[in-house]
Parts: sequence; C-alpha cells; structure tokens
Amino acid sequence: MKGYITNANYSVKKCIFLLFINHRLVESAALRKAIETVYAAYLPKSTHPFLYLSLEITPQNVDVNVHPTKHEVHFLHEDSILERVQQHVESKLLGSNSSRMYFTQTLLPGADCSSNEVVKASANSSAVTKGTSDKVYAHQMVRTDSREQKLDAFLQPVNNPLSTGPTEVTTEVNAGPPEGAVRPQDAEMADVSDLVEMADAQEDTVMPGGLSEGGHLSSDTVPSRKRPREDMDIEMEKDDTRKDMTAACTPRRRIINLTSVLTLQEEISNLAHANLQEMLRDHSFVGCVSPQWALAQYQTKLYLLSTTKLSEELFYQILIYDFANFGVLRLSEPAPLYELSMLALEDPESGWTEEDGPKEGLAEYIVEFLKKKTEMLKDYFSLEIDEEGNLIGLPLLIDNYVPPLEGLPMFILRLATEVNWDEEKECFESLSRELATFYSIRKQYIIDEANLTNSQNEDSDSGSTTWKWTVEHVLYKAFRTHLLPPKHFTEDGNILQIANLPDLYKVFERC
Repeated sequence: MKGYITNANYSVKKCIFLLFINHRLVESAALRKAIETVYAAYLPKSTHPFLYLSLEITPQNVDVNVHPTKHEVHFLHEDSILERVQQHVESKLLGSNSSRMYFTQTLLPGADCSSNEVVKASANSSAVTKGTSDKVYAHQMVRTDSREQKLDAFLQPVNNPLSTGPTEVTTEVNAGPPEGAVRPQDAEMADVSDLVEMADAQEDTVMPGGLSEGGHLSSDTVPSRKRPREDMDIEMEKDDTRKDMTAACTPRRRIINLTSVLTLQEEISNLAHANLQEMLRDHSFVGCVSPQWALAQYQTKLYLLSTTKLSEELFYQILIYDFANFGVLRLSEPAPLYELSMLALEDPESGWTEEDGPKEGLAEYIVEFLKKKTEMLKDYFSLEIDEEGNLIGLPLLIDNYVPPLEGLPMFILRLATEVNWDEEKECFESLSRELATFYSIRKQYIIDEANLTNSQNEDSDSGSTTWKWTVEHVLYKAFRTHLLPPKHFTEDGNILQIANLPDLYKVFERC
C-alpha cells in the first residue's frame, strides 16, 4: 500500500479520494466510508480530506463485476483490508497533532495578536504521543465490564430454597487443581474459627421424616474431626497460618495422595478448554432464560449457557479437587433412608417393575447396603448416615448453596444402584457424578412461572427471585474461578454463541 493523505490541518468541502488497485483507477464505497470515519474524529464538521491510495491486491481476490463500467470493485477479505487501512491512516493522523494550526480571535481590546494570525502548536508537545493507542470502532467496542458488581448481589433473598443464607461465614470456596496445574489445589483462605455455625435456611418442601413442610437445614463447618492416619495414602497438614483451606473444608486440611483421586484430577486438567475458561472468567452475566439456560456476554459475543450442565461439572470438580475436605450441611431432623427409597421407587423415573421384586424389600436392601458404606461416605464425602439408617448430613460444596432437596429420594436410590462400588477410581468418579447431578440446578425442581395462576404467582414470587439470585450470584460467580470447562462443551451444545456485534452491524448496514 502506497499513497498520500492530508493531515488534520487540511480540509475541503468534498472528499477527494483517488484509489488505484493494481494500477487501475477504481472506486470502493466501503473503503471510502471507512477512511471518512477515521477523519471524522480530526476534521471539523462537514469537511473532508484529500487522499491518494495505491493498493496491490492479488487479482483473483478482486471482483470487478460490480458495475457495468467496471469502475467500482469489491474484494475478498474486505473487512481485514479495511481495518488495516484504517489503522495505518489513524497512525499517521495521530502524529499530525504536533503540528496543528489554529486560528485565534482577540477577545480583549489592545491585544497584539490579529484575528487572522495563525498560531502553530509546539512541535515537541508532550501532550500527544504518537501511535500509542488504536482507535476502537463502534462495531468492535465492548460496552460491559465483567468486574462490575450489581447492587442486588448484596441483597440476598430471604427463605432461599437454594441457599443456606449464612450470616457469619465469610470464607469462599476455592476448589482448584494441584500446584503447577491450571488451578491451585490449596488456595488461600481467611482464618476461620475451630467451629463455625451457619444460620438455618428454611426449605418449603414435603420430605419424609425431618424434611417436612417448613423444615430447616443448618449448615456448620465441622471442626478438625479427622485424626491422622498411619498409612501413606492420606496425610494431615498442620499449618498455623491456615492458608491451605477452602470454605468447604475443615480448619485443618487433609492432603490427599490417593492415586485414583490424583488421576481424576489430572484427567479434569487435561480436558480443560483454555478459551472457554477465559470466557467464563471474564463474562458478564445477562440473565436467566430458564432454570436450565442463561445468557452471558463475553467481549462482543453473546452466549447461551446450560446452567444445568455447567453446575453439574462444577460440583463434580469440587468433589474431586476438595476430596475429603468438606464441611457439612446438617439436617435439622434425620431423614429416613427407607422412606426416601420408597419415594424414589414410586417415581416412574426409577424404572421399577414387578420383576424387580417388592418395593419394601428393595428399600430395606438399600438401607442396609448404604449403612455398610457409612464410614467411607462420611470420611471422604461428608455424607453422614446414623446407625438407625437416617440421613443426617450432606456435604457443603460452596457457600450460600443448598441442593434442591426434591431430588434427594432419587439420589439415594441411584447411590445404591448406579455407583460402581468394586473399583476405587470408578467408585469415586461415579459417586462424585451422582452427587454433582443431585446438587446441580435442574428444571424439574424449579417452579415453572409460565404455568402458574395469578394467585400461585403471588405465592411464588419470592421463590422465583430466589433461584435466579442463586444462579447469578452463587453459581456463575463460582464458574469464574472454580470451573475448568471440558473441551466437549464446545461440541455438545452446552455453550452456544447466538450473536456477535460485528455481524449485527453488517446486518444493520444492509438494512
């Protein structure tokens, strides 16, 4: 590209643009408009520049069949060529401010300067730096900031069925990979007391036993309840500064050296998609489409995200990276496993048939089976079952979040039937997957606002506000720092790009 252009001191009433492409005089409306856009920031209103440009473009990339006289042309990769020309012209004009000329007018009588005197600015003015920044055009401008906070982030809804609503706990979950990987396994956390008690959260659901209508969940961080082991698989870390902890762990963190857990952590790290991770880290939350889907903006693109799948993957990764380091969501009253199993078997989703035998017998088998696994479930997953076969505690994975307890019966059933209890690695993986599915946001357990009457809508207003607040300020906040999105999310439709600002500008220009 060669040419001559006028600086900001020269202007005429009509733009004079001489364009040669491959030594042939032609016209390009798109290139003329792009250059005039650059000059608009430097020249007075209704004035224009003079330009002579000569471009060398591969003949195969030039389309001359636009006008019968072949005077106007289009060319391939037009957007990139226009952007390069704009940047080059902009870089030349940035230096012209050091020699700008201004006409001054005498305001005070007796002043020496004439009204027609030309004053030149100092050439060595330090106020202008040449080529330090490129101009951002409207179709490339990012108008949001992912660091901005909304006021309602500090106004947590009352009676949140998906939130414990803690008022005393100030720590946050930091689930991460081992040191040297994408995320640190043991992130820094503020000092916590030996025993942290969290406020009760009301759960307006009908559950057996203690989880009756208006039942309560109280979540407390359990003190150092695990003693050092003699084997080499699990070690206890004693750190008075208490830096290596997460909000879901005990005040004294356990260092896990189990090969199966380290292998699962490595698999998650290897499957992580760097670009998706950057998008989730710097996204701006737009809003909830439904309990299953939400909109988020990243730079100039708008994405449709599957909250269900993202939250499921988030909880799975927390379960693997914070393995055996969870606090406990304590149920206010024990929930009998037998009644939970019976509720699950009554659900068509369970797939029970008469050939499987009586439901009562299956429910008793599930209770006895899980009672045998009580020690392991409590030690590794903070899933507590008492001697009578009652569920009394669930793992605390992230602050301000309680799983949808409507899915608890099906979770208990799948815990006994779908987990591979024979192999260590497969056991931890399948059990973590079932827990993650239970903790994830699922549409069937959220009130459907579209199908409610007016009276029902009034009763559910606070409930709908609650789950939306939890999705935006708990889950998507956790996605920023804790989630390593796997590569298959780019192919299975869990993250979809639905709009792009430059493409929208092209549509508007055609209109």
